Amino acid sequence: MTKNRFRVGESVRYTSNTVGRPGARDGYTIVRVLPPENGEQQYRIKSASEAHERVAQESQLERRS
Repeated sequence: MTKNRFRVGESVRYTSNTVGRPGARDGYTIVRVLPPENGEQQYRIKSASEAHERVAQESQLERRS
């Protein structure tokens, strides 16, 4: 079993690879750990300033200090 870098409830910064949908400035909270895709762990994340949740790969996230 692999150890996930982030846990549910943890605050993170999201770096979007999409030009048209930048990430929220106030950061995100990990909502759920998802199964890996293409060898990379995925997470469902949510910002208080957005109505929707996003799916992010582990390489797109960093811990907020």
